[in-house]
Amino acid sequence: MARQQRLTSMSVDALLKLREDVGAVIARKANALKNELKAIGADYAEVGRIAVYGRKSLAGRKVAIKYRDKHGNTWAGRGAQPRWMTEAIEAGAKREDFLVDKTMAVTSRRKAVRKVKRRLKK
Repeated sequence: MARQQRLTSMSVDALLKLREDVGAVIARKANALKNELKAIGADYAEVGRIAVYGRKSLAGRKVAIKYRDKHGNTWAGRGAQPRWMTEAIEAGAKREDFLVDKTMAVTSRRKAVRKVKRRLKK
């Protein structure tokens, strides 16, 4: 392997050539991965779409309340744990003590898994 040079000391032409070389290597690796996916029967277009666009963000969507205390404080289970829950846990409570519906947590998780599986089959 060639000895590494500092990028700041390289000329513009050398940097452009390096960028082209990196692009060529990435293209070769991508083609090799596509061929592997074809060999195992996977649809690489779908896999590539998921890899490029990812999953949709859940930010901004309303979700059902998952935790509630006796004072009426609520939390959906997203983001940082609220102070009221942190204080209660430090006082000896468990997170499960605040679940609104203990069976709901298991049911909603199952529904989410089914939904993801259906989406991946398409």
